Amino acid sequence: MQKKFLKNLALLVFLNLLVKPFWILGIDREVQNVVGTSEYGFYFTIFNFSFLFFIFLDLGITNFNNRNIAQNNQLLSKHLAGIGTVKLLLGLLYGLVILVAGWLWGFRDRELYLLVWVGFNQFLLSLILYLRSNISGLLLFKTDSFLSVLDRLLMIGIVGVLLWSGLFTGNFSIEWFVYSQTIAYGITALIALAAVLNKSGRLRLNWNAPFFLMIIKKSLPFALLVLLMSFYNRIDPVLLQRLLPEGVGDYQAGVYAQAFRLLDAGQNFAFLFAVLLLPLFSRMLKDKQSIEHLVKLSFSIIISGALVIAMLAVFYGNEIMHLMYTQNPAESVAGYNLRIDQSARIFQLLMFSFVGISSNYIFGTLLTANNNLKVLNWIALSGLFINLTLNIILIPRLQAMGSAYASLGTQTITALLQFYVAHRLLQLKINFNLIFRFLLLVALLFASGFGISWLQMDSWFISMLMLLVIGVLFTVVLGLLNVKELVAILKEEN
Repeated sequence: MQKKFLKNLALLVFLNLLVKPFWILGIDREVQNVVGTSEYGFYFTIFNFSFLFFIFLDLGITNFNNRNIAQNNQLLSKHLAGIGTVKLLLGLLYGLVILVAGWLWGFRDRELYLLVWVGFNQFLLSLILYLRSNISGLLLFKTDSFLSVLDRLLMIGIVGVLLWSGLFTGNFSIEWFVYSQTIAYGITALIALAAVLNKSGRLRLNWNAPFFLMIIKKSLPFALLVLLMSFYNRIDPVLLQRLLPEGVGDYQAGVYAQAFRLLDAGQNFAFLFAVLLLPLFSRMLKDKQSIEHLVKLSFSIIISGALVIAMLAVFYGNEIMHLMYTQNPAESVAGYNLRIDQSARIFQLLMFSFVGISSNYIFGTLLTANNNLKVLNWIALSGLFINLTLNIILIPRLQAMGSAYASLGTQTITALLQFYVAHRLLQLKINFNLIFRFLLLVALLFASGFGISWLQMDSWFISMLMLLVIGVLFTVVLGLLNVKELVAILKEEN
């Protein structure tokens, strides 16, 4: 299982490194530069608002299905027909929920129009994720890896043509961006469906009330967990728009989005661990195999990477934000510098929250595979309470910076709680030696960062690459990234 995990993690990371950085840094970033901070902040708020209710599209079915198919491959054909019908009905429910919630929240006219399109995109994305859960549940990780980047690959082509080809007249609008996503998600959903049908045979949708109720009953704990986590992970820009004066809210949401974009990129890569680990943990727990070594291996890899990235943000956050974002036509130089400085500080805080997020992808996935959903829901509820409390207190005083502090506090506390619960319920040993090596890595990275800064090199980019290389070397020297162990696992026989 460790060999399967490493080989497919390498494939997933390779494909995502090819596609997603260009999407985030080349396309998504350029869209914000073209439409402006406030306009992108408007879209970012609508998108995150729609994401708050994403669970109504799924009710936890995707996570349940991934775990169930991994343990019972023979149920694919039976469940696909029934769940396919349920997904269509949930799409209608979700559309109704977001429209009513949006109206009650105060959205009108253009906000509601964009919410409809973004909501439809969320439905298509939910469908893709469900179809992929069948594929990864069958441990067909190569196919799943291809599908994980296909939507972004299509969007790069479509939005790239709209932005740079010169074939289309008029100013690029945020609506064009949303329509492009619709086309890309639609094509990806059709290809994912074809891949699943290749394994299940012909699909005949049917309505089976007892089956529907059984699936919903088993999925509801997953649903509640995802709902609570969606709120404390995605509510920040929504609260910024609502708690700050008109105009200021959209602008601050845009500033937050500038920093959040790179956190989102990191989360995409961390999520790859969860995609691979959920079916592997589920299978190993069912077969009574020890999961301790796989937990240590995956945790060491992801946390080492997260700490190195956080240190890069500390020393080079301002330069990275300057590189990514341009001055808007109506913006003064002082206004631009202020926006970049604020984004850089937010970026640094969010990258430290990424350490907690990465830990949650390991231990949250492990507890999900072990069906400890009740305790996970209590942890998520605590996270939501902490996040809302901190945001309500800090946003009026610190604006977008307040949301960044709220995120850091929430992710750190929930990560510690999940680690503690996994330790107690699954008798995982607390590896104090590993914890010490992580702390030593942080200290060495701080010292190296200050040392490189003292050199005052002409190129900050070269300095950043030096710190990155030094960070990777430290992870190897400290045994956090054990090259010999990885090679030995990859050489094992199946």
